[in-house]
Amino acid sequence: MDRRDFSAAAAGAMGALALGLPGLAQAQRKFDEGKDYKQLEKRVTVDAPPEKIELIEFFWYSCPHCNAFEPRLVSWIKSAPPDVVIRRVPVAFRDDFVPQQRLFYTLEAMGKLDDLHQKVFDSIHKLKQSNDKEDSILKFAESNGLDRAKFQELYNSFSVSAKARRATQLQNAYQVEGVPALGIAGRYYTDGSLAGGMDRALQVTEYLIGVTRKAR
Repeated sequence: MDRRDFSAAAAGAMGALALGLPGLAQAQRKFDEGKDYKQLEKRVTVDAPPEKIELIEFFWYSCPHCNAFEPRLVSWIKSAPPDVVIRRVPVAFRDDFVPQQRLFYTLEAMGKLDDLHQKVFDSIHKLKQSNDKEDSILKFAESNGLDRAKFQELYNSFSVSAKARRATQLQNAYQVEGVPALGIAGRYYTDGSLAGGMDRALQVTEYLIGVTRKAR
């Protein structure tokens, strides 16, 4: 599917692949380039220091499968190797995704991302709030105790706009086709469609982290 045509309906069509079957994932440990993951032709510049391995989760707040994957990722992060640096990057397959990119980076700039990241997912998928335009995002911020004027100033700031553009550049550099997806060490990419489920995608990621570590 063309990622520029990605939508909530398209995300639903990917659901069976994204959820996967953990039992099968446990049984099959051989991971093949081109099948379970892709190696990028051109390496992507990473922000992590040389002694660290950068892992990026590409996501979209309105994606039901990103919402379903979030608890699994949080659990994985708690036991992640100490040399792995995890970053979340909000995607923008279309222009109407950009407000949620700005939401993410505004929360980050205010030091509220850890507190409110899951609440954004919950507001959309449990409370059925869209939170995909500036007005609704400002209401979300205010309802969660943030200063509306300060939030709006940061939301429309150059620094947040630059981070949103950088997120889209990373998404394009990794050739992200759908979300949730994982980018490893600026060199590898996998997702639920490739790996046969996000549980297995995490296993592929662990394998690629090991490959990266050995190649140093």
